[in-house]
Amino acid sequence: MIKIPVFLFFFLLFPTWVLALDGNRILAQVDKNMQPDSYEMYRKLVNVEPDGSKKEFILYSVKKGPSTAVALFLQPASEKGRTTLRLGDNMWLYIPNVGKPIRITSMQSVVGGVFNNSDILRLDYSVEYSAQGVLNQGDSYLLDLKANSASVAYDRLKMTVDKATLLPTRIECYAVSGMLIKNLQYSKIKDFGDGLVRPSMLATESPLHKGYKSVMLFAKIKKKQVPDEVFTLNYLSRIDELR
Repeated sequence: MIKIPVFLFFFLLFPTWVLALDGNRILAQVDKNMQPDSYEMYRKLVNVEPDGSKKEFILYSVKKGPSTAVALFLQPASEKGRTTLRLGDNMWLYIPNVGKPIRITSMQSVVGGVFNNSDILRLDYSVEYSAQGVLNQGDSYLLDLKANSASVAYDRLKMTVDKATLLPTRIECYAVSGMLIKNLQYSKIKDFGDGLVRPSMLATESPLHKGYKSVMLFAKIKKKQVPDEVFTLNYLSRIDELR
């Protein structure tokens, strides 16, 4: 009878546990490489219609910690002053001429296009997802990520991570049913300064919206200490004061 070493016995018995542990470490490093803990950001959103027409938005955002963020629309003029706030799983939209924040959901989109609210005000990946496994694919890892709660926009992600940089390159987003909702493609690595080197472009397409495409272009990401009062409903009309 062949004797199996004790450590090998446990590896064979719990392979998923071992892989999940490595995957979560990779995911935490991805978050660390994608943004500082507290920062401000300028970016452009471009929605492309099937006929080729485009609609563009300029946003100013601040984020603090892994799960609090707010975004202010600067352009176009018709959207100027609109502000979205995210506190964990909860999201609100403030419209200046309405004056009272209203609740919105992560799967809605305040700008149309393929990006939804959770894409625009994204939390750290390691807050919303846990790794169920990781595959070694030559120059990249493929992380199998499961949502930590039912309130997360996508039940499962398949995230491709470049081994050399530990940055995401492609993410497939799936519903609970297993249906593919959209693909997210990170590209155009850029040095944002202060040691932050990460993708400056995020493009998305969805089999549910054939012919439509949305692109997010990151122009500036800079460390910024933001007081807690900024991430409150009462402060939404004053976000522009931070710029």
